[in-house]
Amino acid sequence: MTFDDYQKIALTTAENDSDPLTEKTIWAMGIAGEAGEVIEKWKKIVAYKEGKITKEDIQDLTKELGDIVWYIAVFANSIGITFNEIIETNIAKLSDRKKRNVIRGEGDNR
Repeated sequence: MTFDDYQKIALTTAENDSDPLTEKTIWAMGIAGEAGEVIEKWKKIVAYKEGKITKEDIQDLTKELGDIVWYIAVFANSIGITFNEIIETNIAKLSDRKKRNVIRGEGDNR
C-alpha cells in the first residue's frame, strides 16, 4: 500500500461536516490531540514503569500513532495535499539539511 492509497482509504472513513472550515479545524486539532495522547502514554511508561514497555503499551501507541496518521491524511486532503507530497517534501528537506550538516538546530528554514 502506498501513502496515497492509505489516504484514499482513510477518506472513506471521514465524516464530513457541513462547514468546510469547521471540518478542517477539527482535523487539524485532531493531529495535536492525538499527539498529546501519544505523549501521555509515553509519560506514563517513563514515570510509572521505569521505561519498561509492554506489549499492551506497544499496541496502545500503535493505535494512537495510527490516529495521528489518519488525521494528517484527511486534513492534508482537505487542503489539497497528497500524502506522497508530504513524505517526498519531508525527505527532500531532511536530505538537504543532512547534506548541509544542519539536521540539528533551530528554525524551519535552516
